[in-house]
Amino acid sequence: MEDMVIRRRGFAGILLFWALAPLLAAPGAQAQRKVPVAELTTLKALGSRSAPITIEVFSDFQCPACRTTYESTLRPLIDNYVVTGKVYLVHRDFPLPMHTYSKTAARWANAAAHLGKFEKVEAVLYAKQETWGQSGNIEAALAGVLTPAELKRARQLVESGQLDAAIDSDIALGNSKRVSQTPSLFVTHGGETTSLPSGGVTYPLLKKYLDYLLKQ
Repeated sequence: MEDMVIRRRGFAGILLFWALAPLLAAPGAQAQRKVPVAELTTLKALGSRSAPITIEVFSDFQCPACRTTYESTLRPLIDNYVVTGKVYLVHRDFPLPMHTYSKTAARWANAAAHLGKFEKVEAVLYAKQETWGQSGNIEAALAGVLTPAELKRARQLVESGQLDAAIDSDIALGNSKRVSQTPSLFVTHGGETTSLPSGGVTYPLLKKYLDYLLKQ
């Protein structure tokens, strides 16, 4: 009888092991879980969703004009309007077919967003655009802002193919808004959305426009 009880317990243990196996997998398995598109959209946005103005920026990380707009316009915008709760800034991926590594860069940016490191990775992708744009070695460019463990998790997400849904969703939205070049900015205030001139806008002009809207 005692032997039978032991055998039953052993069998039950095997069943329990198989039931828990997915939860006991290697740490990399956690990175393989499905990442919801809506979650990534939120993680790629900066500021408060209750801000009076929302700005959507459709950009390509390999686009020189996008880099200029980010460094000259979006950085001061973040410091003076996003941080202060006046603007909710939403990044939209719009990799152009002419740029060989732009979609891969978008995958890395989305992976970084999943890890809570989007803002830092976005800055590095633009700062080192010429380097990784020639070599395609995006991971090396990000080694300074992501730890080895974070790089590993990000690589797993990039290689899993799970991030393409979020990128494709942004592209589809851009197409519905007739985005034809990057960067393209859309400003929403009081329920109305205005498309700014394609190719970017200077910070002084954007500042004047935002100040005008905030006085309405």
